Amino acid sequence: MVMVRDVAVVKYYFYKATEAVEFYRPIMYLYFLSLGLSFTHIVIFEALYNVATVVGEIPTGYVGDRIGRRNSLLVGSATITATLVAIALASSAIAFAVLFIVWSTGYNFRSGTEDAWVYETLADSDDTDAFTRVRGRGQSIALAAGVGASLVGGYLGGIDLAYPFLAAAMFTGVGTLVILTLDEPETYEESGSSELGLREAWDVVREALGQRRLRSFIIYYYVLFSAVTYLVFIFLQPAFESTMVDLGVDVVLSVPIPGFGAYELAVAPDNVETLLGGFYAAMNLASAAVSYRIGFLRERIGLSRWFVGAPLLVGVLLVAMAFVPALAFVALFVGWGIVEPTRVLAGQYVNDRVETLGRATVLSAMAMVSALTVIPFQLGSGVLSDSVSPVYTLSLAGGVLVVGSLAILLWESPVEPSSSVSAAD
Repeated sequence: MVMVRDVAVVKYYFYKATEAVEFYRPIMYLYFLSLGLSFTHIVIFEALYNVATVVGEIPTGYVGDRIGRRNSLLVGSATITATLVAIALASSAIAFAVLFIVWSTGYNFRSGTEDAWVYETLADSDDTDAFTRVRGRGQSIALAAGVGASLVGGYLGGIDLAYPFLAAAMFTGVGTLVILTLDEPETYEESGSSELGLREAWDVVREALGQRRLRSFIIYYYVLFSAVTYLVFIFLQPAFESTMVDLGVDVVLSVPIPGFGAYELAVAPDNVETLLGGFYAAMNLASAAVSYRIGFLRERIGLSRWFVGAPLLVGVLLVAMAFVPALAFVALFVGWGIVEPTRVLAGQYVNDRVETLGRATVLSAMAMVSALTVIPFQLGSGVLSDSVSPVYTLSLAGGVLVVGSLAILLWESPVEPSSSVSAAD
């Protein structure tokens, strides 16, 4: 059983290496702006994406419980691959609006299902405490692969901003082939999820979301922290670019590569695409290092301290960059780099508190709550960025994160202290 689990985990790591989002991430919003679209257009697309998430998360999670973890991942990856090709060929606002809805549907099928597959595969060998380690290392592999993808994507974007989307589609297609080799966890097959009725699924979701031990955590992480860090994702590129222009400085970016020293990249403000590729590569390296050792950090720091410190750190840095422009680089680096490790820890915390029956539906419901909350943040931030600046918008969001986090902490602790205990890495 252990050998079967180990083979499955290796396949999962290979699948994670093909996620390929870093090809287009450094230039994604610059691509839309280059087509004559505005920040308001961009946040409308993102809002439509999240509306589709709200509408589709629970249905796709339910379908994932019915058709199986592997088939749900397969549908999602195939949909994402096709959408990336279409985005590279599209040119109108209406086309992008439709594609963002389809894109969301693809990720809906993967949302929750990936964590459910990993957790239940480990449950087959009675080793669910390894979830943080396996999920963290899987994310570390994805981020490490993203380092090269960021550099290549930045280079390709300098030639044609549509090319990184085509490169990402090719790699995601490879991931779809890997999914075909995965097996369904025995824990899932024995749970009866494939026969889960709609009324029963609703009861499972309602019971999970109504738990006192998850109540404040959902608000703290899935609502507040996720909404603000999503704005960092949206406005990182324009905020980075505007800060570069405002400072008017040439930059030498040093990207450490384990075993090979440091890769230095000299960039002027008028070559921001290349610099963004390097900046994303550096963020991915840092995030990959933290994700790889997240099991160790969970044991030493504990979930309680992590979830108290991470939001406050991000919020304070975002506020500070409005007063010290050079801090924008640090705030954006930390604000985005801390997202994936925190997501892994949130996955462990929630999975430990929900049952196998309807697990994908419950995890999708969590994502739905997050997507619903971020919509007003997106719409308001888009208008504010067009009228003032992306940096000011992110600073204001950081203030909301600090004040909101402190208010929740005064209400009740979002993480049970006992959650900090874990198996050794």
